[in-house]
Amino acid sequence: MLLPLLALLWAGSLAVHPRYMPDLVSVQEGLCALLPCQFYFRFSSLRDFATGSWLRDGSDRLRYSPVATNNPQQQVPGEVQGRFRLLWDLQTRNCSLLIRDAQSRDSGSYFFQMHPENFGRNFYPNPLTVNVTALTHTPDILIHGPLESGRPSNLTCSVPWACEHGTPPIFSWQGPSVSHLGPTVTNSPVLMLTPQPQDHGTTLTCQVTLPGAGVIVEKTVQLNVTYSTRSSTVDISPGPSSETLFCSST
Repeated sequence: MLLPLLALLWAGSLAVHPRYMPDLVSVQEGLCALLPCQFYFRFSSLRDFATGSWLRDGSDRLRYSPVATNNPQQQVPGEVQGRFRLLWDLQTRNCSLLIRDAQSRDSGSYFFQMHPENFGRNFYPNPLTVNVTALTHTPDILIHGPLESGRPSNLTCSVPWACEHGTPPIFSWQGPSVSHLGPTVTNSPVLMLTPQPQDHGTTLTCQVTLPGAGVIVEKTVQLNVTYSTRSSTVDISPGPSSETLFCSST
């Protein structure tokens, strides 16, 4: 009689369920996604729930490894290690999942699982779907002021859409105007360029690689280089036996 009663009491105390909002999260390749989750409980203290895990939905959940957990006794697969992070906070009841460097193979359904401290495991079947789409963002090339021949100018390759939690992007400048420059100059998001008259009308490309997902995007602009034309004058100064020519330019 005692065991059934304890079972009923424990069932009441396990009225805990993560609330996902929304049910579908879309993210582009190489960027970050937040799967919001907050758990609620009845007739239980916070200390009853020591750890939690996010698992990928499958036909046999008991055989699936977690993709993110704060349980030191559990391991996550190598392909998600360091990219999936459980944002666990008992005080705020936060069980959200952060995905960085999203990859196409991350698409699928995920669910959250809490680990009671003393009573085995409790599963929560309502999954949250993640949809990873192709990256459509491209870099922005910012030219600070007009390009004048012989004058140094700064050009910036900007990726404001990149995720601050992701692996830092790799930049590469390409084009005739930078072909003579070394990699220490062309592999920076800021390019110091001293254009020449022959650079007018040529193209300059900023290529950005998101190494965490193996995605490459680029932006190309055409350079508009201005240069001042100099007029030349010739002065003839007669001499006693010859004439002297003076050439000057302005």
